[in-house]
Amino acid sequence: MKIRVGFGYDVHQLAEGEEFWLGGIQLDHHKGSVGHSDGDVLIHAICDALLGAANMRDIGFHFPDTSAELKGIDSKILLKKTVEIIATKGFTIGNIDSTIALQKPKINPHIPSMQKTLADVMGIDIEDLAIKATTTEKLGFEGTEDGVSAYATVLIEKR
Repeated sequence: MKIRVGFGYDVHQLAEGEEFWLGGIQLDHHKGSVGHSDGDVLIHAICDALLGAANMRDIGFHFPDTSAELKGIDSKILLKKTVEIIATKGFTIGNIDSTIALQKPKINPHIPSMQKTLADVMGIDIEDLAIKATTTEKLGFEGTEDGVSAYATVLIEKR
């Protein structure tokens, strides 16, 4: 068995009047992510980590933000396609560890729903997907509620 590790990071601006998609679910908040797709920063970080681990470039290479057909796309579709892309090289997901950095809204109550949603999309066990949340103690763009960021580390396996 061959194992590989990947790391992903993504950031999106938050703005009034935008929908807030995070971890595959929509959150009720007065601000939402600005992006070419639905702006789901957690999914984008996971996609980058998976593609990086498989040495298959990054999310922007496979799903460019200049593509009209990807405008407003549900990031869960991008995640499903990413899992299919790494499978072309024989890779499956071992586990994922991720962190969301955001001052508000509080994410912890939504983590179980995010885990179920994303695990279902990727075809993995919920136990193989860790999602954590942190504030930045009101520092930086996350702390001032101007943006949200996410980090993901993945382990992929080739049998």
